[in-house]
Amino acid sequence: MAATVVSDSILRNDADGPVPVNGGLGTDSYYNHSFFQKIAANVAKDMIDEAITKKLDVKSLLSSSSTIRLADLGCAVGPNTFDAMQNIIDIIKQKYQSQFPTSPIPEFQVFFNDQPTNDFNTLFKSLPPKREYFAAGVPGSFYGRLFPDSSLHVVYSSYSLHWLSKVPKGLEDKNSPAWNKGKIHYASAPEEVLRAYATQWANDLNDFLNARAQEIMPGGIIVVITHSIPDGMEYAELANGMMYNCMASILLDIAKRGLISEEQVDAFNLPTYAPPPAEFVSVAENNECFNIVTMGESNPSPWLTDDVHVDMNEFVSHIRAAMEGMFFKHFAREIVNEMFEQLEVKLSEISVEMESAYKDKIQAYYVLQRNYSG
Repeated sequence: MAATVVSDSILRNDADGPVPVNGGLGTDSYYNHSFFQKIAANVAKDMIDEAITKKLDVKSLLSSSSTIRLADLGCAVGPNTFDAMQNIIDIIKQKYQSQFPTSPIPEFQVFFNDQPTNDFNTLFKSLPPKREYFAAGVPGSFYGRLFPDSSLHVVYSSYSLHWLSKVPKGLEDKNSPAWNKGKIHYASAPEEVLRAYATQWANDLNDFLNARAQEIMPGGIIVVITHSIPDGMEYAELANGMMYNCMASILLDIAKRGLISEEQVDAFNLPTYAPPPAEFVSVAENNECFNIVTMGESNPSPWLTDDVHVDMNEFVSHIRAAMEGMFFKHFAREIVNEMFEQLEVKLSEISVEMESAYKDKIQAYYVLQRNYSG
């Protein structure tokens, strides 16, 4: 699920939650505008590969099955999910061959999961023709059960778990201390709004872990790559916070022209939360079904070197491909078109500040292992 850390999937069933990324293979599709997300996932690749190599006990996993089963929870439409799944398969094959050099390689099955309205047609039309696994689609929310007991060996989720199952309670209630007037996110919002987001995210992650605890075999692995924020930092100081504030400002300006109402802006909140590492660790440790075997923070910035300057048009295209469906739920198409056109202009005006802010470590990765007991 890199430039702004949007998701490599937006996976929810709830009517108040996010909607899928742009499907198809057209010029505005997520398939053609997800390269930044691939960069983000690749930043943590070596550390994740090492953790899987050290901790995944292939012999134990194959004690009750001749097939190794993987799932990408929040797969979107590709192509990033295919690269991620093949990479994990390659790691497992290497470890298996080192342990059992004379034995045949086991078979692999990959489950591609996203919400039912995801463009699975594009996903399956784009499957690598010479893939080394059997492929299956599994529609549904990963905040609930998706698979039989102890049926999975490795679960992968990239840029999905920062999306909430629904808009936090109270944000649209004028009588609530968490009423998020004039904002579309918790960036620069009152403390009560931030707490509402944090509480919803913690509840969602706990639901995710509880479901996986039943589905993953003891010793199995979960890999999570997610948008994050350094402990103790304000979200508004980060590039994504700047972007969300720009979006809100544009919508309010459109409201002043009478094309939409301020109430429409007040009623729109993006259900996405960037958890600091300490909050992720707290939820995972309280869950008690998994151990965190490795974790870290990284910088997935598209501005990877001093001499690289991102084309802001392409940058906004990536944002739009992943997020515009959320805006279409609340605003007319012409309003959304204007918002993204103005967003490119506004972000170009603050590109220096954006580039500087992206030097912070706004991505976290975690490898969790299912306990053999509990």
